[in-house]
Amino acid sequence: MVLLVVDTQKLITNEKLYKFHMFVSNVKEIIHKARENNIEVIYIRHDDGIGNELTKGNDGFEIYEKFQPMSNEKIFDKKVNSAFKKTGLLEYLMDKGEKDIIIVGLQTDYCIDATIKCGFEHGFNIIVPAYSNTTVDNKFMSAEQSYEYYNEFMWNGRYAECISFDEAIKRMK
Repeated sequence: MVLLVVDTQKLITNEKLYKFHMFVSNVKEIIHKARENNIEVIYIRHDDGIGNELTKGNDGFEIYEKFQPMSNEKIFDKKVNSAFKKTGLLEYLMDKGEKDIIIVGLQTDYCIDATIKCGFEHGFNIIVPAYSNTTVDNKFMSAEQSYEYYNEFMWNGRYAECISFDEAIKRMK
């Protein structure tokens, strides 16, 4: 089992996110529990490329202060929504023989959705703890509607197991 912390970067980890304080608290705790139980924590960062705010070299590109990786934890950078496309993550997990991935981070309707579906396509068992992914309003749905649509309808039982936060913590022991 590994914990994948997706796109929790300074620029986009802010109060505009649905249930921001609960999200921060849950992600902090799940990272702590993973480390406590010798579960590898892997970080993903999104790079929009030169000329954009969310790019290597800008402060907003770095991981949010409360989720800082330890020096021995891996970071994979991506240029598209899926953490698996041309990042080396897929090969790394396959080489290790990993099957179970807990996914947390940003944003529910973009990179979390793509990463969950691509992980499923590659044969991983995807576990999504409640209120450990979030997003902002878009022109079609509020952030709350997006969160509920993906976590309660789209992913659960199709691409992932969407479980309570407490159940995720129990499984890490």
